[in-house]
Amino acid sequence: MGAFYETIPKSLIAWILEQKVFWIASAPLSASGHINVSPKGGQYFGIVDPQTFWYVDLTGSGVETLSHLQEPGNGRITVLFNAFEGAPKIVRLWGWGEVLEYGTEKYLDFVKENEVKTIAGTRAVVVVHIHQVGSSCGFSMPYYDFKDFRPTLNEFFEKRVAAEEAGNKKDGIENYWAFKNSESMDGLPGMRRAVETSKKENIKPIKKMRSIICMVLYTFAAGTTP
Repeated sequence: MGAFYETIPKSLIAWILEQKVFWIASAPLSASGHINVSPKGGQYFGIVDPQTFWYVDLTGSGVETLSHLQEPGNGRITVLFNAFEGAPKIVRLWGWGEVLEYGTEKYLDFVKENEVKTIAGTRAVVVVHIHQVGSSCGFSMPYYDFKDFRPTLNEFFEKRVAAEEAGNKKDGIENYWAFKNSESMDGLPGMRRAVETSKKENIKPIKKMRSIICMVLYTFAAGTTP
């Protein structure tokens, strides 16, 4: 049976912190924009209190979540956990997401105060201010045995950060952010740091809208010409 709460009940906190993977859902305000769902793996998340959840946003080729959360008037986010072992369970956290971008004062303060373990390639800490929690059965979810976390992403961005620190801007993390993380699929600004670097270094962001139909729908909704 489904149950709803205003905050995370104590009975769910320990279970949430034991999970190995969760999903983040967000969307732009535009009706023609792309809804995004991102999987998150690894123990890079935590709970400050029953109304506050956080996770470390690691670098990837997309930047949809950060773009949606920082869109003026937006900030909507849903976090989903589900059980792959033991009793079936699905938990959703609905809230407003606050982006604490790497290098900012808010980021540094939060990381220090909450003893957040960050790694090479960390883009931000996303703090979710929860206004609704839902728990449901999850009877249809299959069993899966956890084997291990993949090291590939961490190793890749360790090299990018090392290149940056060695003065190799071409292969460094800042240029990667500027190329891959300065715009969302729908053209919303991504990482603020990436946007600044793209302008400073004259780096054109990667084109993510490949479908002609998508481009026409997007430009029509925006009132521009394809």
